Amino acid sequence: MNHYDVVIIGSGLAGLTLAADLSRKAWRVLLVDRKACVTDSVRTTGIFVRKTLEDFSLPAATLGPPVRRVQLYSPRGRSVSFDSDLDEYRVADMRKLYRSLLADCLSAGVSWMPRTGFESAREVGLGLTRVQLRANGERSECSAGVLVGADGVHSRVARSLDLDINREWIVGVEEVYAVSHLRQPLFSCFLDPDLAPGYLAWVVDDGRHIHVGTAGKGKTFAPLEALRAFKTKLSPDILPPEARFEELRGGRIPTGGVLRRISSPSGLLIGDAAGAVSPLTAGGFDGCIRMSGQAAMAIHAALTTGNREALVEYSGRRLRSRFTTRLAARRLFEACRSRLLLEAGFTLLRVPPVHWLAREIFFGRYSFPDVEMLGEGRRMNRAAGES
Repeated sequence: MNHYDVVIIGSGLAGLTLAADLSRKAWRVLLVDRKACVTDSVRTTGIFVRKTLEDFSLPAATLGPPVRRVQLYSPRGRSVSFDSDLDEYRVADMRKLYRSLLADCLSAGVSWMPRTGFESAREVGLGLTRVQLRANGERSECSAGVLVGADGVHSRVARSLDLDINREWIVGVEEVYAVSHLRQPLFSCFLDPDLAPGYLAWVVDDGRHIHVGTAGKGKTFAPLEALRAFKTKLSPDILPPEARFEELRGGRIPTGGVLRRISSPSGLLIGDAAGAVSPLTAGGFDGCIRMSGQAAMAIHAALTTGNREALVEYSGRRLRSRFTTRLAARRLFEACRSRLLLEAGFTLLRVPPVHWLAREIFFGRYSFPDVEMLGEGRRMNRAAGES
């Protein structure tokens, strides 16, 4: 039975980022995914916010043109614009980005196991977990010093490690279109409780591709029907008839904030599995990159020193306090299902303080709080680095 220092289940942005980081630190890493290729079943728009673009180096060739304008529409079609002097958003070609990140992983020495599903895990000794996998109908096993769940909203790793699971989410669906000529980049958001209950509908046009989508929650919300109805309301200026359909995407997005129990002495959760998105904006990439870096620090400290408290220090409880305002705003927004009430609230956007607040939501560096390791975890990382 092969042994790895770290076994990561899931090869999305969070899993790929963590795998490359740990392998560069000379740990033996296994990256597992049910997909045959990292480019299969892309489910996300791929929007990166300015905070991420400023703080992290992403392959420039994978990023589309910058977006500096947001247009917000009321249920009746009234609009207000928010403009920035900075490059606020860029939409990544996620297939290119995933391929680039996987290449980084492989060059750093990561073992890549596609077409493989995670079945279960159990602790067999201090710092040793037996992991059961299944590929092509055959069951296999390996052992891990640390098991990481990067396997999405309904994480099976979380259940195996007896950690928290996501219980709040929205369901989103979008269509992607290619345009034949370069257009002025624009991010359009539409408030309509019929089309997007508890959230919003969107058109992200970066001048090369147009992403048309909607998301919401509730037993009566039918994403595909809502998307079809939404497209009928769009003008030819927003979705030109010559735009060429390329693909349909969809999936669940956690909105309950970072989960409380996201780590144990045996392993931890990252990305959507940990609820690492902003509850208000549901922007997940910034949070998943930051928490993957945090997880790498905790894992490196635990493996280097043998002290498993470094993993326990990677705690969602410390982050949730920073989400209090956003969680409250999320629940207020979800409760507002009245078109008249949303229309009245939209009128307030012309009041300078409210307009400023909305601009901060779209353009401020608040998509995800900065994370710092605390106490013993920091000390162990320093000690590990010195040794």
